[in-house]
Amino acid sequence: MNQNEQKQAVAQAAADYVAKNLPRGAVLGVGSGSTVHFFIDALAPLRAHLGGAVASSEAARHWLEAIGVPVVDLNHVDRLAIYVDGADEIDPQLRMIKGGGGALTREKIVAAASDVFVCIADDSKRVERLGRFPLPIEVIPMAARQITCQLAALGGEPHLREGFVTDNGNLILDVCNLTIDDPVAMESALNQIPGVVTCGLFALRPADMLV
Repeated sequence: MNQNEQKQAVAQAAADYVAKNLPRGAVLGVGSGSTVHFFIDALAPLRAHLGGAVASSEAARHWLEAIGVPVVDLNHVDRLAIYVDGADEIDPQLRMIKGGGGALTREKIVAAASDVFVCIADDSKRVERLGRFPLPIEVIPMAARQITCQLAALGGEPHLREGFVTDNGNLILDVCNLTIDDPVAMESALNQIPGVVTCGLFALRPADMLV
């Protein structure tokens, strides 16, 4: 089974999970990325079952609208029963690195508002230790240089993602060779740096299940 076939298989499995476990008429949280694109395609037969979806990126919003699923503002929803999203890396404790597509902040917000976080990923995303994939960090533009210096002091090699602006109007620093011995502590520490919107470590709120 090639990578795209794996993505299609896990996307269909996640759609089957949603069909069985999401109350009829409830709003679903939907992430972003290539595997999630397959998942959104698999949602098409469930349109009548869904009360709508909260999208974690503008790209996901367009994909959902294209299959006829109404997109709901998270401010109009108290809680989401299920959130389905991918990962760039995921470890045995279901902690993740996310943000390769640049939607990490909205993804983290939707994940925090969800009761069950279902991660969908092909085998290449499973790792024993996080950090092989460069860690994305969304930053306020005026703070990018100062944050770059602080990340370098932590032993990382930060690189500005050239020509990219997030849906929130911010920049992304991709940090290579960062030693992540304690993902929870690292996430907390990075999020305390002034000017950091959020980092791509999802350890404080990991996934609840991996498909």
